[in-house]
Amino acid sequence: MAEHYDVIVVGVGGMGSAAVHHIARRGRRVLGLEQFDIPHSLGSSHGVNRIIRLAYYEHPSYVPLLRRSFELWRKLERDAGERLLVVTGGIDASPEDGQVYQGSLRSCREHGLDHEVLTGTEVNRRFPGYNLPATHRAVFQPDAGFVLSERAIVAHVTGAHQSGADVRARESVRSWTADGDGIGVTTDRSEYRAGKLVIAGGAWAGRLVPGLAPVAVPERQVLAWFQPLRPHDYEPDSFPVFIVEVPDGQFYGFPVYGIPGFKVGKFHHRHEDTDPDATPRQPDAADEAPLRD
Repeated sequence: MAEHYDVIVVGVGGMGSAAVHHIARRGRRVLGLEQFDIPHSLGSSHGVNRIIRLAYYEHPSYVPLLRRSFELWRKLERDAGERLLVVTGGIDASPEDGQVYQGSLRSCREHGLDHEVLTGTEVNRRFPGYNLPATHRAVFQPDAGFVLSERAIVAHVTGAHQSGADVRARESVRSWTADGDGIGVTTDRSEYRAGKLVIAGGAWAGRLVPGLAPVAVPERQVLAWFQPLRPHDYEPDSFPVFIVEVPDGQFYGFPVYGIPGFKVGKFHHRHEDTDPDATPRQPDAADEAPLRD
């Protein structure tokens, strides 16, 4: 006989672990299923940390969600008894007519966020780890920083366990069906029933929901940690997280934290669509070049 739950969550990474945690806290019987370990290095939430910011240049409508997110991260920190959110301030910079600067400024103004408008020269003077063009414009928003993404997964799952959730690692979902009685999920180990299903499969979402396959296309992303020549300039107290738009594309980065070196990535990196089960995991010289430049 299939085990019954109120909700089943497929994928227990950054998003799925939070879903399991909050569903369990609301008193529901919830099962989290993860095909790998918890946490693991094959999804989208490894690499120590992820940027969090209020001045969302993509669209101002994100800001209320982000304000609530900051509240929830602080609560999770208190419950877990460990630091999960590191505030460094954030720089969003681009040419004056660029999407990053203009979008960030719009979010700040529409939602009354604390911020400063700086020239590239002013950014460089205040934060010596930066070397922006003088013609760039930047929004500095003091609340930005980063979440310790892998530790956050552990904290969410630990809290979910304390609230009565079942979380099972190394158990792969083979199929699921919806009928008048709810949801049926078949894994490589067992069968389950639930009233609702949450799919947080990341790069595997298109396989779990075939209708998403044309749009939820996995893309290979590469991060690098470079040892700076002036390490003090890249410490959390002196180096805000950033998103910067330059002729070569959009880049993002962090101060030194957790792993030796200054962490940097490029949006879409080399524009490589990929199969999540066959993605090349080892970086090469072609991966390093645009980040080192």
